[in-house]
Amino acid sequence: MAIDKVTSASITTDAVGPTQLNEASNYAFTGTVTGAGGTTAPYFEAYLSSNQGISSATLTKAQINTEIVDTANAYDNSTNYRFTPQTAGKYYVYGNLTMYSSNTSVNGAIIAIYKNGSNYKAQDVTTGSNESTRETLHAGAIIDFNGSSDYVELYAYLDVDAGNPYVQSGDKYCNFGAFKMTE
Repeated sequence: MAIDKVTSASITTDAVGPTQLNEASNYAFTGTVTGAGGTTAPYFEAYLSSNQGISSATLTKAQINTEIVDTANAYDNSTNYRFTPQTAGKYYVYGNLTMYSSNTSVNGAIIAIYKNGSNYKAQDVTTGSNESTRETLHAGAIIDFNGSSDYVELYAYLDVDAGNPYVQSGDKYCNFGAFKMTE
């Protein structure tokens, strides 16, 4: 006979198991359920609120300044533009950048995630001359943080022959985020 209600009597007699419970059913619990799932906090996501001019062929920190969410106040969106989680663990860190050249074609573009001031993960594209005036790149990595001083930043690079290269603003074109992975 299958159990349709989990009671303390059925638990204490070790009568609850996968053969007694219909695993496709929904069960309402009145107590506290522990040990199920995990937390992905802290996490953040931010975007660039206005176009950021960058020098051609120079890695430049993206000044991602508008937070969408920041559960632990771990993202500095006004001075260093960096994420410094105070909880140790593995995090998925990602960035998306759309970069433009106002007057000329793009020769190459790079997006880079820096950890503690050094290039950790990068994605690049070499377009050759007379290609598009816009490049959109994504980078992502699983990064281990010590929980006290490790930090990450996002960098942009656009190589143009002339013109005024910039990172395009808006949450659809330029964002940076991270979240703690559950184990």
